[in-house]
Amino acid sequence: MCTPIQAEALPVALAGQDVAGQAQTGTGKTAAFLVAVYNHLLSHPPDASRQKNQPRALILAPTRELAIQIRDDAEVIGKHTGLNLAIAYGGTGYDEQRDAIAAGVDILVGTPGRLIDYFKQHVYNLKQIQALVLDEADRMFDLGFIKDIRFLLRRCPPPDQRLGLLFSATLSHRVQELAYEHMNQPVHVDVVPEKVTADRVRQVLYHTANEEKIPLLVGILNHTDPHRSIVFVNTKRAADRVWSYLEGNGFKCAVLSGDVPQKKRQRLLKEFQTGKLPVLIATDVAARGLHIPDVSHVFNYDLPQDAEDYVHRIGRTARVGKDGDAISFACENFVYSLPEIEAFLGHKIPVEAVPDGYIAVLKPPVKIDRPPRRPGGGRGKPGGRRPGGGGKPGRRRR
Repeated sequence: MCTPIQAEALPVALAGQDVAGQAQTGTGKTAAFLVAVYNHLLSHPPDASRQKNQPRALILAPTRELAIQIRDDAEVIGKHTGLNLAIAYGGTGYDEQRDAIAAGVDILVGTPGRLIDYFKQHVYNLKQIQALVLDEADRMFDLGFIKDIRFLLRRCPPPDQRLGLLFSATLSHRVQELAYEHMNQPVHVDVVPEKVTADRVRQVLYHTANEEKIPLLVGILNHTDPHRSIVFVNTKRAADRVWSYLEGNGFKCAVLSGDVPQKKRQRLLKEFQTGKLPVLIATDVAARGLHIPDVSHVFNYDLPQDAEDYVHRIGRTARVGKDGDAISFACENFVYSLPEIEAFLGHKIPVEAVPDGYIAVLKPPVKIDRPPRRPGGGRGKPGGRRPGGGGKPGRRRR
């Protein structure tokens, strides 16, 4: 049975027409565009002059996590097609990714920066592209990638010589302008419901003092089954603090933030997906682009300061017809974001009183390991004084 975006987009794309689709995250759009791409490549043989390092399809994603997820889904869907996949994203695997693309690729998935790096090194070219996918186009604008996107699109064959598929949470004016410029009269598909958030997400809001947030979080986790929960915070400092208390109170967890190396990030996500790691504490780097099945609870430990981020955060649960809970704390620091969030949603978030016994008595937090300070300097950095210097740190001796 197809999801609404699949039912609307697939007939159009399978008929060879370009699609500009608007759909929420978790609606099955990845499967829709992958099926369309594979169908197009299998029904349209490549040009006889094509070289092995000339991909036939290019799929662009705004984040490493989304690119990896698309690659993983493509491997499953295209297992028996005989088409080669390759991926390009920053943070790790530079030589391995480059060698895989150079060895031969039919479908190339990646993020803009690493793709342009390899393109300028002539590892591959885009002259034989038959299908082009731009996923989460609005996020490309948000992250400042639009110049890179246009760089790549302008080096592909003209829009009337390839299949173009664009998907976005919002078909804003700037996204529609991009579609008009680089697509061939795309059919607009809009399956966004009247409600901004999914019906199956049970939302609840607790008004709490700053010092009660961690005791309340621990209390809720004690009274629920946190087999796969994401706790969203606004800063790395808050993430570390929450981690130390959860670990100290018996909850195995990890922090996913922007400074986590890519290999560690992938390992943590795999452990979270398999259930080995029941709680993931994340900054908004994880709010979009992650497909993690069966997330039971999303906690907004800090209310986001951008209303759209609230929707993207709670969209991690109740994906593709599942149920889920989104629990938010309106504290003294971030309650000021609440009116904007509710205006964006078009409704009030249900408020509940904290149940009796849900404010936990905390055990001491686990100490956070820090790199040792070197004599005379900051953490992990050379000492502030220059060799042989007897004056103030950093002053040049005359």
